[in-house]
Amino acid sequence: MAPRMDTVEPDAELPHRTSVVVIGGGIIGVSTALFLAQKGIPVVVCEKGIIGGEQSGRNWGWTRVMGRDEREIPLGLESLKLWRRMNSLVEAETGFTECGIAYLCDSDKDVANYEAWLDKARPYQVDSRLLGPDEVERVLPGAARRFKGALYTPTDGRAEPQRAAPAIAAAVRRAGGVVLTGCAVRGVETKGGRVSGVVTERGPIACDSVVLAGGAWSRLFSGNVEVGGRGIDLPQLKVLGSVFRTEKLDGGPETSAGGMAFSFRKRADGGYNVAKRNSSISDITPDSFRLFSEFLPNLKKSWRELRLRVGERFVTEWRTPRRWAMDEISPFEQVRVLDPAPDASVLTGAREQLASVFPAFTAMKVAESWAGLMDVTPDAVPVIGPVDSLPGFHIATGFSGHGFGIGPGAGRLMADIVAGDAPVVDPAPFRFGRFADGSFRQYV
Repeated sequence: MAPRMDTVEPDAELPHRTSVVVIGGGIIGVSTALFLAQKGIPVVVCEKGIIGGEQSGRNWGWTRVMGRDEREIPLGLESLKLWRRMNSLVEAETGFTECGIAYLCDSDKDVANYEAWLDKARPYQVDSRLLGPDEVERVLPGAARRFKGALYTPTDGRAEPQRAAPAIAAAVRRAGGVVLTGCAVRGVETKGGRVSGVVTERGPIACDSVVLAGGAWSRLFSGNVEVGGRGIDLPQLKVLGSVFRTEKLDGGPETSAGGMAFSFRKRADGGYNVAKRNSSISDITPDSFRLFSEFLPNLKKSWRELRLRVGERFVTEWRTPRRWAMDEISPFEQVRVLDPAPDASVLTGAREQLASVFPAFTAMKVAESWAGLMDVTPDAVPVIGPVDSLPGFHIATGFSGHGFGIGPGAGRLMADIVAGDAPVVDPAPFRFGRFADGSFRQYV
């Protein structure tokens, strides 16, 4: 299985009681747990596999505000503040570097689109700016051709996904929290109409609140949480992203960049992570039909960037139970880590396009490749907040490929919400209820 995560020493004993159970040990889950623990709130993280083993450890490693949906900009800015002091916060190396990120422009239309985004971002005092052709050459030297320009943010950065979530999880333990791996949560228990605990494969844990940070598994888990005789309907699909890393490569750019057909960022080991920008794959599954009306507007908007595919995942998800009892083996115990195969054609295209634009990459040697499944919502913005129909139950999921960069800020926001403290940013754009009342449609 690739990539290989840093190891985390888990706690051995299952607590009988805590205040908050966080389901999922990705960067959102462990960040939430860290900020809860720092508030002095007892917290237990339950991860069915390994810490950061799915998309939290398989993403590009960008930490950016640039280009985000306007609703995510405040959360992105808060996250960058946290990334800048993350190493001292967790007392470990996470690989964060303020390297800058550039989106290259091939046409006047690209320039106009980024100008429009800058107009929306200006009230937030983001330091993004448009570069002319000469400035692009200074920021990204060594290109074989000139570009129309680039949207550039010098304070955006990069970090190491294989290090970050494990480092944060270890900090959770030092702050007094409990981290359990290989411990799937089968379901949520209720009493008097509110959360009273969870049932794990190792036994029950009584608690006052639950945070579901299950990434690509969140819709399946929510559907088995019964409220008023039916499961919680979380509209979320999965999208496949493929990545490869190179061996150490000299002479490449320090600034991370994305063109129309490639993206890259330098790694702490001297190699690069490389992917093909705007080329995610969406496998057709039974949920594709169940959620067709919710996702149709965004599909129309982004159809050039998304490839639909029918394959084994349709059968896999068709056979996966949507309901199970607390005393039954759950789907989360049958598949500990989602480890999909990368798409070779996508990665070949990225490699060829990148080498044609930046000759320094002609000599690159691919060390390994992998893929991850991103949790996507109909408006491509996450859910971070309570489920009003079940007091004590909270959801932090649907980050739509943005979770690593905004993970620390999302975790702090989720911790504030659970604790009843003043939220670090306005949580209204991320409320779960926007799907039920249809207000999300104004953004797609």
